[in-house]
Amino acid sequence: QVRLVESGGGLVQAGGSLRLSCAASGSIVSINVMGWYRQAPGKQREWVAYITTSGARTYADSVKGRFTISRDNAKNTVYLQMNSLKPEDTAVYYCHYPSGSWGQGTQVTVSA
Repeated sequence: QVRLVESGGGLVQAGGSLRLSCAASGSIVSINVMGWYRQAPGKQREWVAYITTSGARTYADSVKGRFTISRDNAKNTVYLQMNSLKPEDTAVYYCHYPSGSWGQGTQVTVSA
């Protein structure tokens, strides 16, 4: 099973940007769907975005137009570019694929 390690989180002011990375321990070429999820304090984990091997992207309404998911199969890495961040984007962000395990995630905190 390919394991995933998230990084790139941090503290940013509202309106700022961050780029998250998800490094895989093995090849992701054969993993059709790679996704980003987040979990805010006291809330359930929610889906944010996913990307297929063909490059098709889908976003949750709450991040559409602000976040961009991408993947680099040669580097076995998936990215999440987050722009125009809002305080409500504060959460632990995880990358994940169907049947995969969950990693530690990376904390994103957006101050007002």
